[in-house]
Amino acid sequence: MKVLVVGATGGSGRAAVTALLDRGHDVTVFVRNPETSGAIGERAAVVTGDATRPDDVDVAVRGQDAVIVTLGISENPVRVRMRGPAGTALDVRSRGTRNIVAAMERHDVGRLVVQTSYGVGDTRGKLPRRYALMFRALLGPQIADTEIQDALVRASDVLWTLVQPVNLTDGASGTAETSDAGEVAGWHVARGAVGEVLADAVERSDYVKKTIAVS
Repeated sequence: MKVLVVGATGGSGRAAVTALLDRGHDVTVFVRNPETSGAIGERAAVVTGDATRPDDVDVAVRGQDAVIVTLGISENPVRVRMRGPAGTALDVRSRGTRNIVAAMERHDVGRLVVQTSYGVGDTRGKLPRRYALMFRALLGPQIADTEIQDALVRASDVLWTLVQPVNLTDGASGTAETSDAGEVAGWHVARGAVGEVLADAVERSDYVKKTIAVS
């Protein structure tokens, strides 16, 4: 399967690329700066562009079978909250995903997997109070943008899956627990394990039009 990964230089995105390649998929990574693709660029095709630019996205999506989206802001969240992001649009999730969905519908690319966050959409209200308060204080604008992203994916005509990990870590990957009912086994999960779930979601028809909690 030809799979485009948008947001491939983040932890979950890199893990998804590795998992897809290990499973024999033909992977293309979409990055703003090809120098950041690192080792993943040695095994995957690299397309340079900005997810907030429709023309860039159109070129990358054309000819793919599936798209995985792991867009986000990697900058320090305190700094972003106080001053706004320096290098990434604050609404990168929703703007980028809107462009991707439009390109997929235009080019008849059916399968979309989008990583959002546990606590939005179907899992809104399921976070423990301490996490809900922390996220609202620290990540309020990003969470609001993720809600918009979640809604526009649901409203699309593509075969979508929303993947919602709990708090991400860089620890040993292990195996993640998944649930389409919003249940979680804990409040931390390794990015490597999330990458495997993202790759699973591309392949599994029983994940179509479902929100998958990952813990």
